[in-house]
Parts: sequence; C-alpha cells; structure tokens
Amino acid sequence: MFTTILGLGATALELGLISSLTVLALFLSYSMLNVCDLSTDGCFTLGAAVGAVVAISGHPYLSIVVALGVGMVSGCITALLQTKMGIDSLLSGIIVNTGLYSVNIAIMGGASLLNMNKTETVFTKAKTLLSGTFMSSQYRLVVVILFVVLALVLLTWFLKTRLGLAIRATGNNPDMVRSSSINPAFTTIVGLCVANAFTGLSGCLLAQAQKSVNIDIGTGMVTIALASLLIGNTFAGKGRNVPLRLAGAVLGAVIFRLVYMVALRFHMPAFMLKLVSSVIVIIAIAGPYLKSQFPVLRRRLVHRGGKEAR
Repeated sequence: MFTTILGLGATALELGLISSLTVLALFLSYSMLNVCDLSTDGCFTLGAAVGAVVAISGHPYLSIVVALGVGMVSGCITALLQTKMGIDSLLSGIIVNTGLYSVNIAIMGGASLLNMNKTETVFTKAKTLLSGTFMSSQYRLVVVILFVVLALVLLTWFLKTRLGLAIRATGNNPDMVRSSSINPAFTTIVGLCVANAFTGLSGCLLAQAQKSVNIDIGTGMVTIALASLLIGNTFAGKGRNVPLRLAGAVLGAVIFRLVYMVALRFHMPAFMLKLVSSVIVIIAIAGPYLKSQFPVLRRRLVHRGGKEAR
C-alpha cells in the first residue's frame, strides 16, 4: 500500500512538473500580459506532435529545440492577429487553436495517434546515462526537474530585463508603456512567443514521457494550467516577488495533479476528470471572494438572529 502511494505521488509529481511549464506560459501571458491565450490546447498538441515526429526520425535532442520553435511561431501568429489585425485576444486564441487542429493532424501524417515505443527520447537517453546510479529508477523525474529549474531561472532572469519589465508594464498599463516610447504591440508579440515556447516544450516532454501522442493530448490544458496558476496564487500571493510567484505556479501544477491522482484512486471514471478540473477552477476563483464575504454573511446572520430574539 505504501509503495503504491509513493508510486502515485511520483507520477503526480512528474506530470505536475511537466504541465507546470504550461502553467509558467500562462503566468507570462495571463498574469503578466493580461492576455488570456486560448490557443494553449492547440499549441501544446503542436509541441507534442512536432517533438514526436522529430524524435521518431532519430533526433531526440533536436525535438526539444523544434518544439520550442513551433511554440514561438504559434504564439507569434496569435499575437499578430491581436496587435496587427485588430482581432480580440480571446477570438485570436480560438482561431489559432482551431487552425492548429488541422496543422497537427498534417504533422502527424494524417494519423490521430503516433506510437513511440521504439523511439529514442530524452528520457531513454537519461535512463542510459543514469544507469547504475541511485537515480536510475527516477530518470524521468530527474529530466523533468532539470527542465523546470532551467525554465524558472530563465523566466526569472527574463522578467527582470528591460524587455521583461516592459512586458510586465504592458499588462498593467498599456497607455503608460506607449507614452514611454515602447511599442505595446511588440512587447505583446515577444511575450506570447516566449509563453507559447514553454507550452510547446511542455507538450513535447509529455509525449516523450508517455511514449505516444494523440491529437487530443492537449485538450483541456488551458483549464488545467489556469486552475494550477490560481492554486499557486493562493500560496504565493499576487505580490511583486516574481520568483516566489513562479515557484507558486509550479507548486499549483503539482497539487492539481495530486488531486487528479486522488480522484483516480477513488475509481472515478475518466470522463469525470474534466468535471473535476472545472470544479477546481471554480473553487480557485471563487474561494478568495467567498472567504472575503464570510464575515459579512456572519454579521448578517447574527443581526437577523438578534431581531428574531426580540
């Protein structure tokens, strides 16, 4: 029993860290740029599909670079629709997400499923490298931790650069950025390119970790990432400490996956997991509001009880 719990915890940690890269992407687009990018699902699948195809061709390391690249292209297209064509940000994401479905099918050679059982991936390379060490049984977790730590370091550094500060300012006050001779369209494009690069990387790692990719691999990722981000905010808060907020986003992704694992342990049907995601999002969003309303509600009940006593 204890071994089973440890195994489930390790799996939840692994999946949570992989999806945390998408959460970091949403942190940049949603929290920093104030743009809700609904192309996340399609971009995640795009990174998975491209990463799988390149890895199958015999280039597992190159697949990571290409996944980052196609993620940036996806983000650039979404940003151009918003900034250069006057299309609403939500609608831009929906349009790109819809178009990526066909693109992803084409990348996968017209198939809806790619099998990677006999394919060399970054994980199998790590397994060989760590063979004979105490970390050999947790090689997947080691790889994912390295990518997440690197992503945290790079994103923390980037957001402290002049361009990163301009991106943060664009989300807070575009008019002020414009008056400072900074083009908010440019900062939006750069921000979404970087964000979607993380999303593409996340999809690529998940595909290589589970040795397969299907066309629905990214379905619901924007909901999962948003829920994880909001959960992380409850721990890290919404202050100006960017490293703490980034760490909170990663923690939120892990907690979300742990909740998933608990639901599976109670033999919840797979089709109910989307409902679990929705409930978690509702709790994460409405929780702080309901908490703030609790003292008001308590005063009303006390006041009403006093009237009835009279």
